[in-house]
Amino acid sequence: MIAERPRPMMTPAEYFIWEEQQDLRYEYIDGEVYGMTGGSLAHSGIGVNIVAIFRAHLRGSQCRVFNSDGKVGISTEGPFTYPDISVTCDDRDKTAQNYIAYPTLIIEILSPGTEGYDRGGKFALYRQLSSLKEYGLISSTSIAIDIFGLNLAGKWELSSYGSGDEVQFITLDLTLPIEQVYEDLNVAPGRARSR
Repeated sequence: MIAERPRPMMTPAEYFIWEEQQDLRYEYIDGEVYGMTGGSLAHSGIGVNIVAIFRAHLRGSQCRVFNSDGKVGISTEGPFTYPDISVTCDDRDKTAQNYIAYPTLIIEILSPGTEGYDRGGKFALYRQLSSLKEYGLISSTSIAIDIFGLNLAGKWELSSYGSGDEVQFITLDLTLPIEQVYEDLNVAPGRARSR
């Protein structure tokens, strides 16, 4: 086993230059970089399904959808993260080169190793984005989706969906059967949950 040498702290500018030379993607938080690992086949399939659904729905609109290679910047100084899916409808993101800064919707596909962070620390980072109106968490092990939506009072409300439910992405004006998200995947059925 070879121990990885600690990396020195980086500025955002140094991070962008350094990351371009790497084979992997790295998130940047407080001057430190963290390698992004691959997910399961279910994780990948869910991502492909969601991007295809969103892309078809948003065609002809001013909105753009990004997969897990699309970086989001919380501010110009970071953190910089790679959500599984992000959607921006903001004109300021049309000329973005390194990252989008004004997503309206972010989705993370959960795995057992990341679920706690995605629900806690990562959601706390994303809530700093004034443009963000919806945050979705999609299970990769059972048919279950949680969507946090920002209400008119500025509070985050949770809507949970399970097998047989119609999922609403309010910011996109999109409603679809939850099974479309899991189409052609071997994922355990989930129980419908009350909203």
